[in-house]
Amino acid sequence: MATSTILLPGQTVPVSGLPKTKKGTLTLGPGLYHTPPATITATTSGNLQTDPRKGALWLDHGHGRYLPAVNDLVIAQVHHGSTDNYSCIITPHTPYALLGQLAFEGASRKTRPKLESGDLVYARVLSAGKGEDVEIECFNSATGKAEGMGPLKNGFVFDVSPSFARRLMMGSDKEGRSKGGVVVLEEVGEKVRFEVAVGRNGRVWIDSGSVRETIAIGQLLKRADEEDLGVEAQKKFAKKMLKDV
Repeated sequence: MATSTILLPGQTVPVSGLPKTKKGTLTLGPGLYHTPPATITATTSGNLQTDPRKGALWLDHGHGRYLPAVNDLVIAQVHHGSTDNYSCIITPHTPYALLGQLAFEGASRKTRPKLESGDLVYARVLSAGKGEDVEIECFNSATGKAEGMGPLKNGFVFDVSPSFARRLMMGSDKEGRSKGGVVVLEEVGEKVRFEVAVGRNGRVWIDSGSVRETIAIGQLLKRADEEDLGVEAQKKFAKKMLKDV
């Protein structure tokens, strides 16, 4: 995966920037819009990123504002509720995202979670069309399973850039190396037990059972993001953190 070029709103993606796939189909992510038959246009500014293995491309906005895209996993905060929906904050100063009262695994009117203002949920973006309300759900509506989504209890939330969050969510290759170049959580996980949920909207929820450890992990992530630390620097600071807690 590599940056091909920088695009501004309204510019089209050059043919040379398109990933080559066996099936010839492409998956568009945040910041891109398809006009039939074959024109792909940037709706915002950012670095064009591609994943040839998945036939995907998207715009990375660096430290800019997160733009919701369907299937993104996000950490949302409940602002208020109504009869049918919870109104949730995904990013500051943007319209609320709607979370259905029954958009949870096995939820019914009697068994649904009772969420209050300020509660956090790990959710998936269900819809995010232009001019439409963003809708989220806390289960996979295709399977009916939570798949790790739902209310987040205890712990702390830390803000990172959307691009850093994406790197955290990229996982590892067959050799166990981080695809996104972020090894903080793996290094800490060798010594400290903790739970983590990463939202594409630049929010990371951590709960280690110890306030001191949780805050230390969060601060380490923020430092790796803000200072753009390389792998070796991340390992160095992780080891130092583990000695101090």
